[in-house]
Amino acid sequence: MDAQGRGRADNIDPADQWVLNPNTGEYELRLTPSAPQSPVPGPRRPASPGAGTAGTRESVSPEIPGQRRRRAEPEPPAGRRSRRQPVKKKSKAKKVLLWTGGTMAFVLVAASAAGYLYIKHLNDNITSVSDDGASTGGFSKDKAINLLIIGTDKRTGSGNEGYGDAGSVGHADTTILLHISKDRSNATALSIPRDLIVDVPDCQTQQSDGTEKVIAGTENVRFNTSLGQDGRTASCTVRTVTELTGIQADNFMVADFNAVKTLTDAVGGVEVCLGKDIDDKQSHLKLTKGTHQISGETALAFVRTRHSVGFGGDLSRIQLQQQFLSALMRKLSSNSTLTSPTKLLKLAEVGTKALTVDSQLDSIGKLKDLGLELGKLNPKNLTFTTIPVLDNPAEKVKATVVLNETKAPAVFQAIKDDVSFTAVKKKQAQASKDAAAARLEGSKSTAAEVRVRILNGGAPAGSAQETLSWLQNQEGVLKSENAGNADAELSRTTLEYAPAQAAQARELASLMGLSGSAMKPGKSVINSQGLPAITLTLGKDFQGAGVSLTTPTKAPDVDSKTTADKVTCAK
Repeated sequence: MDAQGRGRADNIDPADQWVLNPNTGEYELRLTPSAPQSPVPGPRRPASPGAGTAGTRESVSPEIPGQRRRRAEPEPPAGRRSRRQPVKKKSKAKKVLLWTGGTMAFVLVAASAAGYLYIKHLNDNITSVSDDGASTGGFSKDKAINLLIIGTDKRTGSGNEGYGDAGSVGHADTTILLHISKDRSNATALSIPRDLIVDVPDCQTQQSDGTEKVIAGTENVRFNTSLGQDGRTASCTVRTVTELTGIQADNFMVADFNAVKTLTDAVGGVEVCLGKDIDDKQSHLKLTKGTHQISGETALAFVRTRHSVGFGGDLSRIQLQQQFLSALMRKLSSNSTLTSPTKLLKLAEVGTKALTVDSQLDSIGKLKDLGLELGKLNPKNLTFTTIPVLDNPAEKVKATVVLNETKAPAVFQAIKDDVSFTAVKKKQAQASKDAAAARLEGSKSTAAEVRVRILNGGAPAGSAQETLSWLQNQEGVLKSENAGNADAELSRTTLEYAPAQAAQARELASLMGLSGSAMKPGKSVINSQGLPAITLTLGKDFQGAGVSLTTPTKAPDVDSKTTADKVTCAK
């Protein structure tokens, strides 16, 4: 990217040499012809047969800096201008929307989707840490994605020592579980209060010096102690979230105070709104009522403010953080950002330096793949909400919160079942639901006529036998047998049957509380008696014999939620 190294003028900004290729939608390096230069080391593309210096001009193909390739292009005949075919402009609807539910995820999209070619440089910027086996091992392009985004209160970086608790080891101060649906039509950003009382499990960790250490868990402690306390790493926070919600993260990202400041500076500030004047001595936020463009120190003060909004606690601060992240997402997806090579280049530099990722996301290539998945989403279908909680009844002076056992489980289950918290309407999705529902319609066999093999495909040990006993003794399905463990684990329970066995399948689905999507038309198998049978495979969603497995089609009501396309003024 050194302009002088390519014979250019001293005052050329390298970012200005990147232009949008309308055919690919990506930015490419384009340098104007210059005087002959000495050979540049690096691989070159062979010249076309018969090509020479006369009647040709050289153009530079995009390449990694230091590896300059040239190709010969014929000059247009004398007296004639070269004519280019008009390029059809891409519709606005096809532009990639760049977004995520947390600061670091926003940046990885901007840093990777632009297609910058200096890969090694950006890779060297990235800091990665071991996931210690706490995550699933990485996201998949054809499945729902769960990304854990952790903001720490570590005071590293210039100007941050002035904030309280200057010696903090970096606790899980701001944590968001971002769930992206399998069809990429919607997402949910679930905030986890730092003062939520949880049990932190034992966790195997790789320490900064490379040593392995098992850190003992603790019960009834603040969630934020899942990171930093007693040498806990981010993988301990991942395990704590899994223990709390039943949802295992695919990947995680960690950011400190500097990330908020540098990212907002890189995009030229974000727009936020206050419903009243604020002069908070602790967070150093001083803004008047109304809309403001904030960046740097002011942006950090905004996301740290809690005493001057709402009830003055962490839950009120979470609402400010959600407003801030929505604003950052809107700014990153705006044309002013997407069409500016200078801004995108700066975001690439800042983003890769600001984030710490797990070892499954330790390269620009991997971040690009994740960014492209996230970029398929529409901001209006990204919901921000918070885990339902209650004031801790054990405290006279309320300082912490506990899980709302009445509401929280339904929220966790909706996320596990990939249910949208926004009204997403897609014809294809509706057609799929209609087809699944149709499988439940029609005649049913009697329970005594159902012949079924039961497999354990991820349910707790003993579940197949438990289900067998329940079906035989309480439901009258006498032609049933325990067929042991399935060949692979399944996230959801399935019922496979041949067309001639549909009536049996509908009866068993009714008894089990299975939805039409759990029914898999296929072929019958032979049971231990040599007779054709349907196959019930208990997945990870199995909650016990007799417990309905019907997936809800509507998300539960939550106390508060916002979508990323709207501006909500904090009060």
